[in-house]
Amino acid sequence: MVHRAVRSGAAVLIFGGLEFLVGMAVVQTQYPNYSLTQNFISDLGGANSPWALVFDASVILLGLCAVVGALLIWSAFDDRPSRGAGLSLLLIGGIGAIGVGVFPETTPVLNGHMHDIVSLVAFLGAGLGLVVVSFAMVPAARWGSSRPFTVLCGGITIFAIVLFSAGTYGGPAGLFLGLGPGGMERLIVAPILLWAVAEGVHLYRLPRYAPASLPTRSS
Repeated sequence: MVHRAVRSGAAVLIFGGLEFLVGMAVVQTQYPNYSLTQNFISDLGGANSPWALVFDASVILLGLCAVVGALLIWSAFDDRPSRGAGLSLLLIGGIGAIGVGVFPETTPVLNGHMHDIVSLVAFLGAGLGLVVVSFAMVPAARWGSSRPFTVLCGGITIFAIVLFSAGTYGGPAGLFLGLGPGGMERLIVAPILLWAVAEGVHLYRLPRYAPASLPTRSS
């Protein structure tokens, strides 16, 4: 059983992942000749995007949901160092996502590099956070197959970050040939969103409890 706050956190994670997917899909339809493989995701929040404000708002909301969700599901994990480290990294990733919406790719802050910095914080924080938090998922009926799934999602994200940073969009032996920069960036983001929704559903379905109220003193 988990504290009822965990269920609230799970709902927040589900909502955050889904609202961003919907927001991204809608804004893409309004962007002239948008390419899933050649355009970056953040192009949707840039100056050339007619619905840039919608995209930027959805990213900020995603980041807020990641921060709140990570805090609320804290008690679902046993008290061990990997819990604090992993969930803290997810919090940092959420803060980075907020920064992506606050500093779109066309922002002049730091000659445009602020967006690159907060994007890396969001991607790397979430990817590393998933790998580390998997160690807090002790073998127990509560988690089931969540541990290998979490490692897989985090590992794919980190692997894609390395290829993306190196500009190697074909991957080893052309494994991801044809993805392009936009497709590779989506390979970074997709496992994170999938984890948020899938594990959110998993945690939401767990039996929950609430602490008993303090006894009142009779007069």
